[in-house]
Amino acid sequence: MYGALWRGLPGPVWLRVLMLVVLVAALLFVLSTWVFPWVDGVLTPSQPVTVDP
Repeated sequence: MYGALWRGLPGPVWLRVLMLVVLVAALLFVLSTWVFPWVDGVLTPSQPVTVDP
């Protein structure tokens, strides 16, 4: 899979590396901004759990 991604990117090696860094940064930004908060809201119970001593 990674080989196909590497071969699919145009340009010399330094440009491919730069594009991969930008793609990974964009993916991490999207995950941390929209996906992870949505998953947290879905998986976390709506009522807070408290334990009395």
